[in-house]
Amino acid sequence: MKFLRLLFVVFFLLLPAGAFAGEPAAPAVVSSKPISPVLPAEFAGWQVKGTVARSDDPAAADAVNAAVLKEYGFQSLEKAAYTRDDGRNLAIKAAVFSDASGAYGAFTFYCSAEMGAGTIGGGAAYLNSRVLFYQGNVLVDAMFDKTSVMSASQLRELAGLLPRAEGNKGGAPALPAYLPKKGLETNTTKYILGPVALARVGSPLPGSLVDFTAGAEVVIGRYTATAGDATLMLIEYPTPQIAAERQRQIDASHQVAQPQPGVAAMVDVGPFYDARTGPILVIAAGPISKSEARSLMSSISYEADVTWNENTYLSKKDNMANFLFNAIVLCGIVVGLSLVAGIAFGGVRVVVKRFFPDSVFDRREAMEFISLHLDDHREAAPRER
Repeated sequence: MKFLRLLFVVFFLLLPAGAFAGEPAAPAVVSSKPISPVLPAEFAGWQVKGTVARSDDPAAADAVNAAVLKEYGFQSLEKAAYTRDDGRNLAIKAAVFSDASGAYGAFTFYCSAEMGAGTIGGGAAYLNSRVLFYQGNVLVDAMFDKTSVMSASQLRELAGLLPRAEGNKGGAPALPAYLPKKGLETNTTKYILGPVALARVGSPLPGSLVDFTAGAEVVIGRYTATAGDATLMLIEYPTPQIAAERQRQIDASHQVAQPQPGVAAMVDVGPFYDARTGPILVIAAGPISKSEARSLMSSISYEADVTWNENTYLSKKDNMANFLFNAIVLCGIVVGLSLVAGIAFGGVRVVVKRFFPDSVFDRREAMEFISLHLDDHREAAPRER
């Protein structure tokens, strides 16, 4: 009996330890398809600690804003913990998007006015021990347990090790560059590609009036005005015709005091001004005077980019420039051969006539030609009379 009791006690003492030891570890990869690694195993003295978790679910990156990440073209997430020999720790989340526009848009979505601006990768923002930056189509969220004077340079090295986007997917969007720099408050720029993000950043227009199904891109910035903070909103459409039609609908909605059923209502943001330049709609709203709004909107002017070095996608035989060049070269060759042949022929005649006069050229017996003898016929005519 004593033996059985002792065995029973030992069993219950070892049961908890066995349960934790046999508990399966959290999977490092949660994905229905292979995910290419993004973060390096080490950089600037930091080494990966433990396993790297990967997922293609936007909810794993941000459960609250998963729909926003989908609008920006979220593809995958990678989480890794790093450590240094001095005992410091660093947690990094890297989100990969379909192109650089998505990464930049997500970066602006998560930036806040309280954060400072930095120069890491394509752009950076920081607050206390957190640093947010994007490089190409990758958005990185880094959290230090303790920062140092070298933290920024270490993250710059990390940015240089991130994979590059293929082709034109690594190019930043052009629309944010149209925002005037004067008066723009730091980290208030928001680049938007869908109605969910538009509703969450505080837009003067609802998504139904913007119409993202028409291929719209939106950028919003907050500006300092005399009476407070005003909002400047740019909406770019594929063509000026689409932009003009959307402007007519926006103006009609703005003039209606009581919206009809099925008609989108304007957001009550106070004074509202709009204009159009090419395919871009410019909207100034909020506590801003008419003169301030006109000054802001007049500084935005769309200029179409004309590229002269585009590939013609033609073979050398079909390329007109190649044909013209070859024709000029051929004419030059023909003219050169003609000059050489003429000089050679004339020079030979001169030399031969000098050393062998009347022997080869200009011989009297060889210089026969047809003559009409008109003078002889004129003298013979009087004699016949």
